[in-house]
Amino acid sequence: METFIQKDFLLKNEFAKKIYHNYAKDLPIIDYHNHLPPKDIAENRQFNNITEVWLAGDHYKWRAMRALGVDEKYITGKASDKKKFLKWAEAVPYTMRNPLYHWTHLELLRYFNIQELLSGKNAEKIYEKTNELLQQDSHSTTGLLENRNVESLCTTDDPIDSLEYHKQIKQNPKGVKVLPTFRPDKAFAVEDVSAYLRYLEQLETASNMLINNYDDLLTALGNRVDYFAEHGCKLSDHGFEQLHYFNSNKYDPKKLFQKLKDKQPLTLEEARYFKYKTMLFLGKLYEKKGWVQQLHLGPIRNNNKRLLNKLGPDTGFDSIGDFSQARGLSGFLNELDSSNQLPKTIIYNVNPADNAVFATMAGNFNDGVVKGKVQYGSAWWYMDQKDGMEDQLNTLSNLGVLSCFVGMLTDSRSFLSFPRHEYFRRILCNLIGTDVANGELPADEAWLGKIVSDICYNNAKEYFEF
Repeated sequence: METFIQKDFLLKNEFAKKIYHNYAKDLPIIDYHNHLPPKDIAENRQFNNITEVWLAGDHYKWRAMRALGVDEKYITGKASDKKKFLKWAEAVPYTMRNPLYHWTHLELLRYFNIQELLSGKNAEKIYEKTNELLQQDSHSTTGLLENRNVESLCTTDDPIDSLEYHKQIKQNPKGVKVLPTFRPDKAFAVEDVSAYLRYLEQLETASNMLINNYDDLLTALGNRVDYFAEHGCKLSDHGFEQLHYFNSNKYDPKKLFQKLKDKQPLTLEEARYFKYKTMLFLGKLYEKKGWVQQLHLGPIRNNNKRLLNKLGPDTGFDSIGDFSQARGLSGFLNELDSSNQLPKTIIYNVNPADNAVFATMAGNFNDGVVKGKVQYGSAWWYMDQKDGMEDQLNTLSNLGVLSCFVGMLTDSRSFLSFPRHEYFRRILCNLIGTDVANGELPADEAWLGKIVSDICYNNAKEYFEF
């Protein structure tokens, strides 16, 4: 059967079609948050088959396959790449109404011009066709990025990373602009003392100094911030269940750090205080550097301990949390703002119940100095689907200023994920077109087209100073 994704996919009225095709469709992509391996870009990797580029590391697909009763050997196990693809193809028809169904067929269409619906019946043929194309220069990592008109992207990198592959990429100034993002989550991961101390040893090597006390830790992190900045970094990123705020010096972070060095575990509240104080230090440093601070809040990670022990983290066992977010987030942002050291900040929530909390919190700290200084970030993770994107856009429209929004990102580990920007653009244009059709907005094509272009491209370029 031929694909349902036609020229006007998701565009339900004439005005939506007009602004999408005239103002959004052909804009370059700025993907300011993803998890692509810079090594693959630096080496212009040629993938052996579609399983390598499409299924490896994609826990969205893995979760769906497990739900359908597919054996783990065909997901993360030792089955051949071909057998893994065939199992995924058999699963696809059963994913209808999950965003995977839309993404799968968008990606097959945009990268491989495959206009059939994937299933077990045509899986062999599609496997061979995609693999043949993947051997061509047009489908190396560079080719795949150019295919979707990716202008710039930001990877996600640990402070201990040498950034050697970013250095290689920079030697080719004509290619896609690839910048690192500073992601120091492991510098706060004090819950497992042994793992934390092992990480400190790696941070010592990277920063070329001993970390004997808390001040040393801050100095080492500051050194790595400087190093990342020298190599083009403009963003940091942090993942927490929730942020915490303390309005007093209840603990001494120097003593807490010494407890860790002495291999003594911190209490839950001590760990929260340690993270809070270290984040304050980094937030002030980011503001001084002119960086954008990203805060991803809300998930419960590694819920299935049995399968975590078997397969490791980031394999598809994370879910939406129901943490109290407002008070801690307010206190943290206010602490930085009170000394005028709050950097440009994007706050992302994973729980749709918190949409209004995050949208209104962002508005509290816009001080008129920078357009959209604190952003309510794009629909993330479990909200990264049609309903979730619409909810995020509607909440931002109602409680903030949509025209300031810096738009979409992939948050993906796959080089085939960039049609998600197209998906977002179509949804955005359809929302605006529907308002025009309902008489709720003026049919001013030029002005609404400008707003759409700004959200899809111009605002991000200005905000991140790309």
